[in-house]
Amino acid sequence: MITYSEDKQLRAIDVAQVFRSSGIKRPYEDLERIQRMIDHSDIMISAWAGNNRLIGLARAVTDYSYCCYLSDLAVDKEYKNQGIGRELVRRLQAVSGDECSLVLLSAPGAVDYYPRLGFEHTDKAFVMARKR
Repeated sequence: MITYSEDKQLRAIDVAQVFRSSGIKRPYEDLERIQRMIDHSDIMISAWAGNNRLIGLARAVTDYSYCCYLSDLAVDKEYKNQGIGRELVRRLQAVSGDECSLVLLSAPGAVDYYPRLGFEHTDKAFVMARKR
């Protein structure tokens, strides 16, 4: 059974494992950096197999008034194609509120996934890449 939480404390080692197993490109070997990512997020919604195995997460930064940036959407590859990502996004929208646009930068391999969740493709985004 899959359960979801909006307030369960997450450990960097568990988040790093989901990043690693999902295939998302994140610095999963740098647990200190992962912990900072967790600590400075406004919203962390997690998916659990049983009560103790983290299998998915949505991590976002938001002002709760206009914009919510979905920084990470990751699901363990063993649990993909079960609607977990869709449910994480649905819950994120519920928490961020009706006034917020949900925005993200897609990994190349996920470009076709997001329109199936209701995201619209845009050519108006700009990025300054991180230095490390």
